[in-house]
Amino acid sequence: MLTKHNAHTMQTTLENKVSCSGVGLHSGSQINLVVYPAPADTGIVFKRTDVAAKQALIPALYDNVCDTRLGTTIRNRHGVTVSTIEHLMAAFWGVGIDNAIVELDGPEVPIMDGSSEPFVFMLECAHIAQLSKARRTLRILKAVEVREGESVARITPNLEMEEGCIMGIEIQFNDKVIKRQVSEYDFRETTFKKALARARTFCFEQEVNALRQMGRALGGSLDNAIVVGAEGVLNEGGLRYNDEFVRHKALDCLGDLFLAGYRIDARLDFLRPGHGINNKLLRAVFADKTAFAITEPGKIEVIFPYVQEAIQAYA
Repeated sequence: MLTKHNAHTMQTTLENKVSCSGVGLHSGSQINLVVYPAPADTGIVFKRTDVAAKQALIPALYDNVCDTRLGTTIRNRHGVTVSTIEHLMAAFWGVGIDNAIVELDGPEVPIMDGSSEPFVFMLECAHIAQLSKARRTLRILKAVEVREGESVARITPNLEMEEGCIMGIEIQFNDKVIKRQVSEYDFRETTFKKALARARTFCFEQEVNALRQMGRALGGSLDNAIVVGAEGVLNEGGLRYNDEFVRHKALDCLGDLFLAGYRIDARLDFLRPGHGINNKLLRAVFADKTAFAITEPGKIEVIFPYVQEAIQAYA
């Protein structure tokens, strides 16, 4: 296992390949998934084994996102897609995996139990391998904010440019079960596994029939999602956390933001987040070359020379 120090300084992958299978939430198809180790600087790359080999690879990057309705979908230049990637991406972030090849024989990551916990367990069983190259991180140098209807996403530098990720999040629903939930997570003090991994995706009972008529949620059930009815949660056993809804939204945010291709040193704040605004935030950050720098332990690698002045302002 990695030491805490090494986990923060060197890139990682898996020691062994690991696999799982399950139903796709929206397709309803049975999907087989295998995660393989990968060399440094590979990042997370999906590979469809049910299409021609030269069209199969889809890097898990923000600018490959093509659809954010009811999940995050990425697409390569050949038009090949993989959907519902956010829970697995959150698990990679949470476990500390930088590089992996994810093979699957269908168009969607299995939903498993609707959380990241099965993926965290799977990746931990494969064990983490340290690579010989330093881990780079995305350091935010100035505030970037995006809005979409009633939703707001904002990213700001950590105080004194400290390393790590802090997230504040608020959700609001016009129902008597979820209502308003607010939380904050300092991932320098807590872990993804402890705070968020078990939080499941959720939907409202009255939405289910409409989704299925649209050809969505065909694999959805009380085994892989929280279903909220007029009088409460329909799942036997109820909630895993009393604020499971906001925790799952935070999980989604981390999975979506790992599509930056780097871990992020910043404070993140979300009001009514969703996959669309999460991707919009990343696109806004990378569109402003003065808003960020790519760093390595012990040094700052400035992609754009005029960012140096901004870095020094926080030094």
